[in-house]
Amino acid sequence: MDRRTICEGLLEHPEIDVLVVGAGINGIGVFRDLARQGVDVLLVDRGDFCSGASSASSHMAHGGVRYLENGEFRLVSEAVEERNRLLVNAPHLVKPLPTVIPMFKLFSGLLNAPFKFLGWLDKPSERGAAVIKIGLTLYDALTRGHRVVPKHRFEGRGKTLESYPGLDPAVKFTAMYYDGQILSPERLAVELVLDAEAEGPHARALSYAPLVRAEAGTFVVRDEVGGREIPLRPRAVVNAAGPWIDPVNLSLGLSTRYIGGTKGSHIVVDNPELKRAIGDREFFFENSDGRIVLLLGWYDRVLIGTSDIPIADADEALCTEAEIDYFIGLVSRIFPSIPVTRAQIVFAFSGVRPLPPSSAKSASEITRDHSIEEDKLGGLSVLSLVGGKWTAYRAFAEQASDRILVLLGRGRRQSTRDLAIGGAAGLDASPAGIDELVSRLARERGLAYDRARALVERYGTRAFRIAERPAAGGERMLASLPGYSREEIAFLAAEEKAERLDDLVLRRSTIAWLGRASRPVLEELCGIVGEVLGWDPSARRAEVERVERLLRERHRVGRSGA
Repeated sequence: MDRRTICEGLLEHPEIDVLVVGAGINGIGVFRDLARQGVDVLLVDRGDFCSGASSASSHMAHGGVRYLENGEFRLVSEAVEERNRLLVNAPHLVKPLPTVIPMFKLFSGLLNAPFKFLGWLDKPSERGAAVIKIGLTLYDALTRGHRVVPKHRFEGRGKTLESYPGLDPAVKFTAMYYDGQILSPERLAVELVLDAEAEGPHARALSYAPLVRAEAGTFVVRDEVGGREIPLRPRAVVNAAGPWIDPVNLSLGLSTRYIGGTKGSHIVVDNPELKRAIGDREFFFENSDGRIVLLLGWYDRVLIGTSDIPIADADEALCTEAEIDYFIGLVSRIFPSIPVTRAQIVFAFSGVRPLPPSSAKSASEITRDHSIEEDKLGGLSVLSLVGGKWTAYRAFAEQASDRILVLLGRGRRQSTRDLAIGGAAGLDASPAGIDELVSRLARERGLAYDRARALVERYGTRAFRIAERPAAGGERMLASLPGYSREEIAFLAAEEKAERLDDLVLRRSTIAWLGRASRPVLEELCGIVGEVLGWDPSARRAEVERVERLLRERHRVGRSGA
């Protein structure tokens, strides 16, 4: 449904069942679940979908093996089950991720681990092979009822150095276990929004539509694209604003302290030697200060993270010079012969985990579990979604939706447990199935085989819709970015609710993330997006300048020495 139709419909009929504030993954999950139940639901966000905390993830769907050390068995069991659902329900965007843990000691931390579990120790000595073996064995045990990836395995020093020749020769063992990699969390989120709206006109989503005030049961949303205010009268409100939950509640007249988040930053580097050493794996290890960090092979880049720093204002979350020093330094912990420099950074990002306030001795001890807090505005319930993580979003959304259905006096129609997401609908993700799909797309749309494969890898079965609109002479590939076509970009702008240029380069694609959003690319893309959205030449120039500045200031793109 287009934006104008949504806004005009709400102005005519402001009574709705549920208003969801915040289009991060938690809010989107609730929106999609309620849409499946036939609930009249509106999702709004002050920015684009998945443009806040949910856009700053480590790009993993993981069970949280390290949470076992804090005794969070229920969370790990739920997360593993939900990880497996993502691997099955979104195989075009979520792939099995072989994860390597290098170990440099044997028994270190063995006696300290029980004290950490009991909360008596905030930083045990370095975890040795014995402790990690116990943890991974327990992790396998928790996953035995819903296994879709192999069990872990251990390798000694000789086999390890044969498999990973660039690894520090002081290594004693490596462990290999499997989690999941989300290739583009932002695309996954957008496809969930589109799926929800496809349920019918009762499910509507608006980006760039902040909640500006509430009074006497009326909640006013400002449409920043159309320049008008929309009064709404919902029966229930879901506050899914993540790190901004408390400020949103305050704007409603509710004084809460549900969030005490921590900042997590990452960098993306173009370092072919490091990429060859890592491959398409993740190296997950303990840095010299005891923090668990990661190196993740991602397309032809390497993602390095993450920090875990308390922060008071989520709007101030930026990747700092000190964090970059930390990330560059941690590589030498396991790959001492491979230098990483600032000049290799193509992208940096930072976000705030919406964690509850805690008196934990270190940020890593704060629970990653989720909870639902309920407040009343007169007789209207406001549910705040606290905590959570990308992997378990669906389960959290289902729990929140069940609470809402009770408030509405309605029952659940169906679950989203086995529901395919976006381009996974009708997708056979086996190698033979992908080959057949690619061949059919190439044949039916007149595409070269490699081009058809690229579209299937990006969009799954949605590739057929994208390839529906070639020009008379076939696809017109971009001059500045030959891996994309004008028709592909026009589709994303017209059919995926993009309103601005950064929506396209940051959240409908990985163009900026992989360091490919140069000035010529931005100008060519803006010409296409501007034509679709009706921007005049002056507006197009201003948009290129704005996005170039945003990428430079918030993501270090194009900075000298970075």
